Amino acid sequence: MTAPHRYRAATVPRRRLPMRYLLPSLLLVALFAMLMLRGYVHSEILADHRVRPPAATDRVPERILGGGPVIDARDPDRPAEALHVPRGKLVLTFDDGPDPVWTPKVLDTLRRYRAHGVFFVTGAMAARHPELVERMVREGHEVGLHTFNHPDLSYRSERRVDWELSQNQLSLAGAAGIRTSLFRPPYSSFADAFDNMSWPVTEYIGGRGYITVVNDTDSEDWKRPGVEKIIQRATPRDGEGAIVLMHDSGGDRAQTVAALDRFIPELRREGYEFTNLTEAMDAPSAHTPVSGSELWKGRAFVAAVGVSEHVTGGLVVGLAVIGVLVLARFGLMLLLSRVHARRTRRRGFGWGPQVTEPVSVLVPAYNEAKCIENTVRSLHGGQHPVEVIVIDDGSVDGTARLVEELGLPDVRVVRQHNAGKAAALNRGLANARYDLIVMMDGDTVFEPSTVRELVQPFGDPRVGAVAGNAKVGNKDSLIGAWQHIEYVMGFNLDRRMYDVLRCMPTIPGAVGAFRRSALERVGGMSDDTLAEDTDLTMALHRDGWQVVYAENARAWTEAPETVRQLWSQRYRWSYGTMQAIWKHRRALVERGPSGRFGRVGLPLVSLFMVLAPLLAPLIDVFLVYGLVFGPTLKTVAAWLGVLAVQVVCAAYAFRLDRERMTHLVSLPLQQLLYRQLMYVVLLQSWITALSGGRLRWQKLRRTGAVGAPGGTFAAPRRPERRPVG
Repeated sequence: MTAPHRYRAATVPRRRLPMRYLLPSLLLVALFAMLMLRGYVHSEILADHRVRPPAATDRVPERILGGGPVIDARDPDRPAEALHVPRGKLVLTFDDGPDPVWTPKVLDTLRRYRAHGVFFVTGAMAARHPELVERMVREGHEVGLHTFNHPDLSYRSERRVDWELSQNQLSLAGAAGIRTSLFRPPYSSFADAFDNMSWPVTEYIGGRGYITVVNDTDSEDWKRPGVEKIIQRATPRDGEGAIVLMHDSGGDRAQTVAALDRFIPELRREGYEFTNLTEAMDAPSAHTPVSGSELWKGRAFVAAVGVSEHVTGGLVVGLAVIGVLVLARFGLMLLLSRVHARRTRRRGFGWGPQVTEPVSVLVPAYNEAKCIENTVRSLHGGQHPVEVIVIDDGSVDGTARLVEELGLPDVRVVRQHNAGKAAALNRGLANARYDLIVMMDGDTVFEPSTVRELVQPFGDPRVGAVAGNAKVGNKDSLIGAWQHIEYVMGFNLDRRMYDVLRCMPTIPGAVGAFRRSALERVGGMSDDTLAEDTDLTMALHRDGWQVVYAENARAWTEAPETVRQLWSQRYRWSYGTMQAIWKHRRALVERGPSGRFGRVGLPLVSLFMVLAPLLAPLIDVFLVYGLVFGPTLKTVAAWLGVLAVQVVCAAYAFRLDRERMTHLVSLPLQQLLYRQLMYVVLLQSWITALSGGRLRWQKLRRTGAVGAPGGTFAAPRRPERRPVG
């Protein structure tokens, strides 16, 4: 993975902003197209399975009602003909296929007896199983059209009829390189069943060059009445020729296959010949080879359907994987968070001797003029002795001057040219007087007890770093409220879980504490990744230090207030986390503390922070798919079930953090809107990582809305707001 540039203050130019959405958008469009194509070929789009009641027959010619099952209405200058199959000829026909299970069995049986038949295939099934259509043609059978989606054409317009025929032909062209002149209407039966609704459709289809084929005998195998009944109903009378209706799809066709095994040899002994329709009628073949653009369009369509089937099949597997991961994560979070809370809240719990020694607080700041005063004053009024070092990283808005004008004791300003957050923290570490180091962001305020609570775990000499409880201060807006839920549930509940498992992946930059000796042993802050806090935390684990969570060390931070700022922040976090995982990948094969973190921490972080969020959109993708194509009720019930699990976890997290439950009212909307943004951000991070792209640190615009701790948030020091850009 490529190391990033050091961050710079300048934001990405506006003219380049749309490019960040391009690849994720294209992937989402492609995914949507694949799902639409799947719905199309699975008869979930444009399908209509209504069957109309019988209508009057006074407009149907008597020669048709009393004629044979082969209707030839192709010549507009001649009356339509109803032809019979000659005596001694049997034409086996099979509807609704090809089916991947039963069609091969039917074909095997026909091949065993060297019998031919006619398969009336739907375009949807032919496109999904082109190899079976190709086999039908290769083994000498005829193929006819049975529409694309199997609707009753009596309900449909001429335009829809043309579409059903052309799409059916497109599937045949792509599957076997042919066109056919044979057609059988869905829900058809005998010639005397034509009525005033179906006959005009038959005439129209004849005018398009098709021979309509119904049947003489109906095996009614779709009812699965038993082999004897199927044979009895399929057998013609007194040696007459016949077209026999059977099915090779639409359900269990075991009885059909068993019936063929008896029907063909028995009727052969009676002198019948099993043949194709055109051979029986002594007519030219119904098949016409296709070439040129028609062939390539058919092949492209069938290939696209094949890709769609594989993609959606993979999505179903992915949905199962994410379902397991989500439930496993929520289960672990609930169980281990309870273990953590019971352990740390029991009477008499302590990390060791009380820590009272002074602390150095490092505040890296770049253009934090709107926030820095609240930040510094919150530290000065704390309950633990501190020195505050504000490292001005080349600010151009007077950040350093504002701090100096406060004139607060034990508050120093260290200036440097803009070199990045990691360099600023290392500069602060070099100027720190004390052995315990607290790091925070320039837009964060501490409660009076925060530093004291944050350093108490250092009473245990094995602890090298402590993560505090970062909370959203500006949660009055909708985006802020959603991030508040995310911080309480997604971050702090996670930290309790990872604390118990001894593999916490990240100490938040807003509130974290370290032993100086631990920092020095791992080389201080590194600028190898954009997630320097995650990188440092992983390095500490590998060096054998324990990293714990102090829930009472609360810090109030200013969350992004616009979608663009949120995108920039989370894009950096996601990409930086991937960089840190890649950087520390050798821990997977190492021994000792590094190996333990590599074989426990890295897989959990990869599963729950990278893979699971990447697959999580499948839940919403299939929600939309189920709402559009069905089954709607089951889909909604499943989604509500997942939401209920999240509500339980969120409520428990809010209870542990003693937060008001009223903010959870927006949780369903967060799942529908906010989460989608996080999905696209992570997807873009994956694309950037896999392509070896580089990402710059992008400075967020601050408002200074997070003021004094203890629940009171001051107005911005300067009320004017800079334009986002």
